[in-house]
Amino acid sequence: MPLNIEIPENLSIEHSGGDGWTILHGDAMRVLPHFQPNSFDALITDPPYASGGWNQNEKNRTTNQKYSSMSSEKALPDFIGDQKDQRSWTHWMTEWLFEAWKVCKEGAPICLFIDWRQLPSITDALQWAGWIWRGIVVWDKMSSRPQKGRFRQQSEFVVWGSKGGMPVNRPVGCLPGVFRYVNPQNRLHITEKPLQLMRDLVKICEPGGRILDPFCGSGTTVLAAKLEGHEAVGIEASDAYYKLGSDRVRFALDAHEKTEESAK
Repeated sequence: MPLNIEIPENLSIEHSGGDGWTILHGDAMRVLPHFQPNSFDALITDPPYASGGWNQNEKNRTTNQKYSSMSSEKALPDFIGDQKDQRSWTHWMTEWLFEAWKVCKEGAPICLFIDWRQLPSITDALQWAGWIWRGIVVWDKMSSRPQKGRFRQQSEFVVWGSKGGMPVNRPVGCLPGVFRYVNPQNRLHITEKPLQLMRDLVKICEPGGRILDPFCGSGTTVLAAKLEGHEAVGIEASDAYYKLGSDRVRFALDAHEKTEESAK
């Protein structure tokens, strides 16, 4: 897939990919400014929440300590960028969201995963960066740790909006405001989202559009985009997840292609 991107010689970017998809190994803040304007039809991503604690000492723990109950022998790789305090995180979100705004097309939808703690801050950052905030989608995980006398924390959210106007006559159907999927089993990433959830979510993009995921982790958004007929470009800073995500997308798409061929 020809990418409308110019990488200067002093910015070393490893990349992998196949027909209609690419994952770049680098920091989104460094990579995004090198895309040309109007390169993407949608942005769908699951950024680090910098959450998982009531004070900064708790937030400074590793992502495995905050978000996983796996034993150290079975623990998945930690991911970076999740130890910021709320003010720093909001500022950082605003910066990369503005860079992403510049490379997306007018009218491009944006979808950002978040939890309840950072929900107010992410809506601020989205708007400060120039995007129009249009609503919140609920991901009901259908299970949670019970706490007597309290409401279950069984939901996360997708804050969504657009770059400028978003015509109602786009060739996109009416999408639900609540998705109900359990957390995936045998995850490759600590905070991996269900593949079917992502396949449903990428349908906000016009058919055949190019989707950007600046924090692609294990590649679920890239894979979902390709399975739904889109092009996809992911960016991943962590060495381990760059490799895991690239391999996962490649193997899954190869298997999907073979299944389709055998069904003919």
